[in-house]
Amino acid sequence: MITAIANAFRVPELRKKLIFTLGIIALYRFGAYIPVPGVDPAEIQALFEGNSALGLLGLFSGGAIEQFAVFSLGIMPYITASIIMQLLQGVIPRLEAWAKEGETGQRKLTQITRYMTLGIAFIEALGLLTVFQQTLRRSFGLFTSAVIVVTLIAGTALIMWMAELITQRGLGNGMSLLIFASIVARFPQVIIQSFSLSQPFLVMALLVITLFVIAAIVMMERAQRRIPVQYAKRVVGRRVYGGAGTYIPLKINGANVVPIIFASALLFFPSQLAQFFPNNQMIQTISSTLTQGWVYWLLDFTLIVFFTYFYTALVFNPIDLSDNLRKNGGFIPGVRPGMATTRYIENVINRITLPGALFLGVIAVVPTILFQQTQIPLLTAFGGTSILIMVGVALEFMTQLESQLKMRHYEGFFK
Repeated sequence: MITAIANAFRVPELRKKLIFTLGIIALYRFGAYIPVPGVDPAEIQALFEGNSALGLLGLFSGGAIEQFAVFSLGIMPYITASIIMQLLQGVIPRLEAWAKEGETGQRKLTQITRYMTLGIAFIEALGLLTVFQQTLRRSFGLFTSAVIVVTLIAGTALIMWMAELITQRGLGNGMSLLIFASIVARFPQVIIQSFSLSQPFLVMALLVITLFVIAAIVMMERAQRRIPVQYAKRVVGRRVYGGAGTYIPLKINGANVVPIIFASALLFFPSQLAQFFPNNQMIQTISSTLTQGWVYWLLDFTLIVFFTYFYTALVFNPIDLSDNLRKNGGFIPGVRPGMATTRYIENVINRITLPGALFLGVIAVVPTILFQQTQIPLLTAFGGTSILIMVGVALEFMTQLESQLKMRHYEGFFK
């Protein structure tokens, strides 16, 4: 691995991409420590102690929200807008047609996603400001509040621009790498807190368990079900085409971390409402019930399994796959073309989605249970969701670097 990284820096083109990517990530982390005008970071840090409602947002901001920094909203508005656009493509025919138009359609979808990101950032900035004002029991004033909201929206726009720059001119997916940097940035501080507040042997045991969890996540991320496909021979002029065999790779965990994000956002919504309505007893009761205890664990696991099937059905269309096979002269051995092929692919997807959904549910729920039993900060900052994101992004980045190295006849990571 060290040799592969050294080879990557020897290639001028790859060296420029890697340095550019690292520079953007450093700029992103620098913005996480610049507080917005008119606030006291010490008050915000005291507010965050024991507040689980802002935990998911803090995960993707890399601690910026704890400083009430310019990048407090993090990449979350962009993620939300991207997910909404993917969901709308399965509902609105015009968006689905744009997605199939190639580069022109993608530019249209990207532009809509940008505007939607700014709208979501505006709503989240107002909500964040309201929560802080009510919790701190003081008002920032009209002018200061307007400056804070504009600053947070500008920070989100800058993060979105930096993510797109990494994707276009750097190496890897910009949005994923910024999330990765946000999570990893909290690692040293959390390790120190865990050793100082807990038993060192218990923390070491949890670190060893984390290594096994990472190995399991890698295995699930690389696991796939391969459906064999055979292409019929065709004679075009004097040449014979087709006749070769290949396969359709279907990932066991095709939804990745999206179901966990969906489930967490839905369960923490009442908790966010409770911040806006502190005197409403019914909302307070629902909030406390849905954010802790066995009811939260059961609902979280159930919603993750549901959203895994839901998201997989949205992004993977067996009918289109079956039609493409038929148009190109391909068929699955032992299965008739047409509806029989569609039903066969649907059955395979349903079967392989179940273990992936159960795995996601266990990865998300078990660390939460362990944290409430042990109160170790390591589990709340680096639970299953964080590890799943880090491993997935690392594998994606290594795969892209591997392909770049293979083009230049260097040995990569995978042997």
